Amino acid sequence: MSEAFVTAIFLSLSGGLQDVYTYLARDHVFANAQTGNIVLLSVNLMEKNWPIVLEYLVPLIFFALGVAISELIHTQHKEDQRVHWRQRVLVVEMVLLFIVGFLPAELNLLANALVSFSCAMQVQAFRKIKGANYASTMCIGNLRSGMEALCHFILKGKPRKGVLAWRYFAVIFSFALGAALGSSLIPYFGMKTIWISCLLLSLSFSLMFFQGQEERKEKK
Repeated sequence: MSEAFVTAIFLSLSGGLQDVYTYLARDHVFANAQTGNIVLLSVNLMEKNWPIVLEYLVPLIFFALGVAISELIHTQHKEDQRVHWRQRVLVVEMVLLFIVGFLPAELNLLANALVSFSCAMQVQAFRKIKGANYASTMCIGNLRSGMEALCHFILKGKPRKGVLAWRYFAVIFSFALGAALGSSLIPYFGMKTIWISCLLLSLSFSLMFFQGQEERKEKK
């Protein structure tokens, strides 16, 4: 149920919105693209801009912690038949992002840390779409995999690769659409724009619940 295509779409919409939110509304820090944060961290480290170094270092550390907490939830609740452990991850993520919406600009460092933490939980928990690896909070891996599948479809005539390529590009488009949505809403809703991400994640949570019920009925 966590690998359903529609679930991936809502997660990717949320991922794009989160990334543009921290970049445009929270001091130009990336929530998901830690590669960009590492580059900017290194540049400011060499220039000895210590306050700015902290702005990029803290989200990076919290991203790593988010991966660890996601794995902890997986370990402790993977056998739970009532609520899937990935749904628990979504609940934690929604709570954190809801809190972020209340934080003023003076607490941008904390806000970026919490968004990075939640993004890491999401990317660690949701790594497959119909059995294929993907990421809902970044695009570089999806673009590479999508182009590889497209080449196999065109050059080797494999229909399944064509379907796979379409899924990857749909996820990338959803991420971009989420970023566009976030950028258009920030002038109107400001810091509370992140609550749209909570709404998108709640849809993913609900879809997983209903899909899980259907799966259990089919097994019976």
